Amino acid sequence: MHSWTSPSLTPLPASGLPLRLHDTRTGRLGPVVPMTPGRARLYVCGITPYDATHLGHAATYHAADLMRRALRDTGYEVEVAQNVTDVDDPLLERADRDGVDWRELAASQVALFAEDMEALRVIAPETYRSVSESMDDIIAAVQALRERGRAYPLQDEAADGPDWYLDLAVDGALGDVSGWTEEQMLEVFAERGGDPERPGKRGPFDPLLWRAERAGEPAWEAGELGRGRPGWHVECVCIAQDGLGLPFDVQAGGSDLVFPHHDLSAAHAVALGRPFASCYVHSGMVAHEGEKMSKSLGNLVFVHRLVRDGVDPMAVRLVLMAHHYRTDWAWSEEELALAGRRLESYRAASRRGDQDPAAVAELRAALRDDLDTPTALEVLDRWARGEEPGAAVRGAAEAGAPGDVTAAVDALFGLDLR
Repeated sequence: MHSWTSPSLTPLPASGLPLRLHDTRTGRLGPVVPMTPGRARLYVCGITPYDATHLGHAATYHAADLMRRALRDTGYEVEVAQNVTDVDDPLLERADRDGVDWRELAASQVALFAEDMEALRVIAPETYRSVSESMDDIIAAVQALRERGRAYPLQDEAADGPDWYLDLAVDGALGDVSGWTEEQMLEVFAERGGDPERPGKRGPFDPLLWRAERAGEPAWEAGELGRGRPGWHVECVCIAQDGLGLPFDVQAGGSDLVFPHHDLSAAHAVALGRPFASCYVHSGMVAHEGEKMSKSLGNLVFVHRLVRDGVDPMAVRLVLMAHHYRTDWAWSEEELALAGRRLESYRAASRRGDQDPAAVAELRAALRDDLDTPTALEVLDRWARGEEPGAAVRGAAEAGAPGDVTAAVDALFGLDLR
């Protein structure tokens, strides 16, 4: 699968300063130290392509883009892998509702997503694979879990063959990422794709590995597993393994993926005999009209519609930067208007062409401190007003340090001020 065209990249001279991120699993802030020296590997959970990119999606991919840019600024080579869940119940249901082939629906929404990412100047991943493209690897992984005694069959009268589930009790890895209690897990498991009350399951949180073919659903031949299609969590393990190798450095996604998706993805990897990720980083939820932005509620603000209506994509990025990536926040027209004014003032300051090594040093410090974009905007606001930094900040900028703020803003934050 083709991704999208990355923006032109002119990195600053490597800072050598480590990026610090908040790890959901440990609850602590710490430096990202790649397992392979000089090479950082990042996996970003992708879209289910049954609707276009809304601001909740954009916030997640913007945060991951900042992680990538910060790691590049440290001096690391960075590799990113991202999936597309093009075989999943919501996609199939939407295609059936609209009377279109599920593959056509997926292709149209993937194309629209790519346009949105290009508009927002998000760097494209090196590995970008859909579930349908990864089927051989997924089938091999489920077969390996079966051979390792981690999978068990469960018959359904609507299918000719059995469904296959992962037996979480064998390795005891449930909750390793989230740290949640079973009561907390039960509150969200069903609404996030689980089936805790299905009769015959050995454990309520055992995830579906392979769903036997049902009438009208796409299916693939899988040998002893029977014809069918994969469950949700196993796909990311396989695509991460293919693109990055296991274990890798950073798993990124929205906070609604902490459980079950990231918790159970890690459990799948453990069941296959490998650790999954070293650090788990999650972005907050975006609300609109008093509720979390979601397709089911229909309260979505779409990136492509904003751009179509004349909104500069860089103003959208500035709205995202106004909120720390880990916080929950609400979209508003007032924030968009403020972002537009900021963009105008930054571009006016850029035209002055001033060199300001102290401002660049501050921007770098904010980015590497758990992607502190609100502080970065404060720096840019002062720069746009032409204010001089304090003596302590001026002293922190070493002689010969980069001073081109416009170039730094482009490299570090993906903002085009031209």
